Amino acid sequence: MLKIKLNSVLFLIVLEIFLVTTAAFEETCESDREMEKKCRIHNYKTVKPLLDYFRQVRNELEDKEIKETKLNVLNADLMQKYHEIVRIHDKFMNEAALLDEYKNKVLKGENDLQSCQNKVDKFESEINSKQNIIVKLKRELADKSTNLENCELQFKNLNSSLIEKDEKIKRISENIQNNTEHQKTLKEQLEKIKTKLINQDKDIQLCQSDLDKLSPTSCIPFGDSDVHQLNVSGVGFFDVLCDSQIAGPGWIVIQQRVGGNESFNRNWARYRKGFGSYRSDFLLGLEKIHRITSLQRHELYLHLVAVNGSTFNARYDDFKISDEDSEYKLSLGKFSGTINEDAMRKGENMRFSTFDRDNDNKDGNCAFFFQKWLVVQEMLRL
Repeated sequence: MLKIKLNSVLFLIVLEIFLVTTAAFEETCESDREMEKKCRIHNYKTVKPLLDYFRQVRNELEDKEIKETKLNVLNADLMQKYHEIVRIHDKFMNEAALLDEYKNKVLKGENDLQSCQNKVDKFESEINSKQNIIVKLKRELADKSTNLENCELQFKNLNSSLIEKDEKIKRISENIQNNTEHQKTLKEQLEKIKTKLINQDKDIQLCQSDLDKLSPTSCIPFGDSDVHQLNVSGVGFFDVLCDSQIAGPGWIVIQQRVGGNESFNRNWARYRKGFGSYRSDFLLGLEKIHRITSLQRHELYLHLVAVNGSTFNARYDDFKISDEDSEYKLSLGKFSGTINEDAMRKGENMRFSTFDRDNDNKDGNCAFFFQKWLVVQEMLRL
C-alpha cells in the first residue's frame, strides 16, 4: 500500500513538471512562430518518453489498484477465516475441556466402580466368614443341645441326690445343734482353765521374782548402781557392777575405763577370766559375758565421754558373744545412737584376738601392733 502511494505522488510531480515545461515551450513558440514546427517536433521528442513512462506507470498503477483490491479482498477473506479459525479453536478448546471433564468423570467412575468392587469383595468375604461362623454355630448348637439333654438327665439325678442330701443335712443340723451346746460347755470349761493358767502364771512370775532376788542372773532385780552378786549357769556366783543412772535401770557394766591406770594389754587367759577393779578400770571377763548373753537376748550400750565433757552413745539391740571354742565371736544386731559412725560393725562375726592368740584377719598381730602404737603415743604425749 505504501509503495503504491509513493508512486502516485511521483507521478503527480512528474506531470506537474511536464505541464510547466509545455507552457514554457508554448510561450517560446508563440514568440517565434517560425520555430513552431521545430518546437512541436522537439516537444514531441522530449515528452514522448515521459508519456510512455506515464502510460506505463498508469497501467502499473491500475494493475496495482486491482491487485490492492484483490489483496484487500484476500485480507478480508483471511480475517474472516482467521475469525472462523479462532471460533473453531475456541470451540475445540471448549470441546477439549468437555472431553477432559468427561475423562475425569470416567476416571472417577472407574475409581468408584473399583471401590464398589472392593466393597463387594469385602462384603462377599465377610458373608463367607459369617456363613462359616453360622455353620460352626450350628454345629456348636447341635453339640450344646446334646449336652443340654445330658445336663437335664444329670439335673434329674442331682435333684434326687439333693433330696437325699437335704435329709442328711437335717440330720447333720440336729447333730450340729447338739455339738453347739456341747461346745458352749467346753468353752465355759476352757475359760475356767485359762483363768487358772493366768493365776498360775502370776504365781510363777512372783516365784521367779523371788527366785531372782535369791539367785539373780541380771541387774534388773536390784534397780540401783552398785556391785551385786549374780548366779549364772556354768560360772556360778560372781560380782558385777550394776548401773541404773546412765541408760535406765538393770544394766550390767561389762567394761569400764575411767581412771586410765589399768593396762588392757593382757593375754588370752586374763581376758577370759576378767581383770581390774569395779571402782576404776576393769573387764568383766569373756566367759562371763558369753554365759550372760546366752541366757536371753541382751542389748549393748556404749557410753563415751570426750575430753571436753561431751557425751556420746551407741546402742545395739542383739548383743552376744560365742563360746571359747568359737573364740568368742562377736554379734551386735541393729545400731542406733548419737555417734554418726557404726564403728563396731567392722568387728562383727570376728573372733577375739590377743597378743598371745592371733585370731584377726589382718597380716600380723593387731593386738601387738596397736599396743606398740599406744606406747608411741604415750611417749609423744610425755
